[in-house]
Amino acid sequence: MGCSIWRNRVNLGLLKAQSKVSVFFTMIIIFTYLFYCLTGYCETLPRPMYDHHPATSTSKNHNGQNGFHVQNSILDGAGFAKDTPNSPVKTNRTLQSSGAKALPGSDKLHSVLQQMGDVQRHISDGDKEQFQDASSSSSISVFNSFGSKKFPQAIIIGVKKGGTRALLEFLRIHPDVRAVGAEPHFFDRFYDKGLEWYRNLMPRTLDGQITMEKTPSYFVTKEAPKRIFNMSRETKLIVVVRNPVTRAISDYTQTLSKSPGLPSFRALAFKNASTGLIDTSWSAVRIGIYAKHLENWLQYFPLSRILFVSGERLVSHPADEMGRVQDFLGLKGVITDKHFYFNETKGFPCLKKPEGSSRPRCLGKSKGRPHPQIDPEVVQRLQEFYRPFNLKFYQMTGNDFGWD
Repeated sequence: MGCSIWRNRVNLGLLKAQSKVSVFFTMIIIFTYLFYCLTGYCETLPRPMYDHHPATSTSKNHNGQNGFHVQNSILDGAGFAKDTPNSPVKTNRTLQSSGAKALPGSDKLHSVLQQMGDVQRHISDGDKEQFQDASSSSSISVFNSFGSKKFPQAIIIGVKKGGTRALLEFLRIHPDVRAVGAEPHFFDRFYDKGLEWYRNLMPRTLDGQITMEKTPSYFVTKEAPKRIFNMSRETKLIVVVRNPVTRAISDYTQTLSKSPGLPSFRALAFKNASTGLIDTSWSAVRIGIYAKHLENWLQYFPLSRILFVSGERLVSHPADEMGRVQDFLGLKGVITDKHFYFNETKGFPCLKKPEGSSRPRCLGKSKGRPHPQIDPEVVQRLQEFYRPFNLKFYQMTGNDFGWD
């Protein structure tokens, strides 16, 4: 009796030991298989008994850049492929009808592992070829599974105090627009840092999304047009313009808020108060001579690649101006009247409360600050000074902005 119990316990112990050893070796085989597939050596391992169709391919994306996609499959939240009706991977039913025997789900498992191996090889190969000549394309990108960093396809180049911040914030609610929040100032201040430094400032984008940035000082920087052209001649440019007199006063107001001891507007605007000669060396005045600055840009970019947005209409009819911007960028008309409401206190439109947010989105306290009272005689003199430049600007752009 005692011997029988002892033998049963020994046999039970052996069975448990065999089971543990079996599980141990099974796990080693699985991890080895995963390791080889992830490092791209699945070709050396035995295949299930069915016709293999490659699950991945390299192709050209919409910008002509070498890209990667999974054919006829959908990646679920964990990154695994789900078969679609057109998937080239054979199902178990097909295998059974052909007489081949396979473990349940083995075809899908092998397809997923093969895809993972192909992605790993693609990343390794992409690291060797991720940098190209910057002047060849605006879509030079660094491959990443969460998107890629590209040179901006569109840039808001000006003008200061014209409404560029409002335009950028309105555009950022579009799902197909990704933009840098801060002004990079690459083409006027940091060009010596190189194009790679500039691209790394950009947000990651997916196929179909547009990369953007805005730096209003580009419009009045002599070297900026050539530098942007050398990056990509296909870049789309947006200029937000505003009545140059109002713009100059707004510019002065901003500077005054930072330097309370600033001389009066009159003292800065005139070279000689007695003669009334305008001082065009003062940046607040010089920026508003739009026609002069535009001539510099037209040496490199045709008018078809430049959109002029009215700063006044961006305030009075934001949805209409945003419709023009979306058309120019080739975007769906997502941004409409339903996104805006007029803030009486600030005197300009704000974005309505988005879902999941506790309050509407308005620009910062520095936007919409009250202007100081300027002598009407000074305003009139500035209007007369700008009139011929405004008329020339209307002719050059084909738009009458109604400033006179």
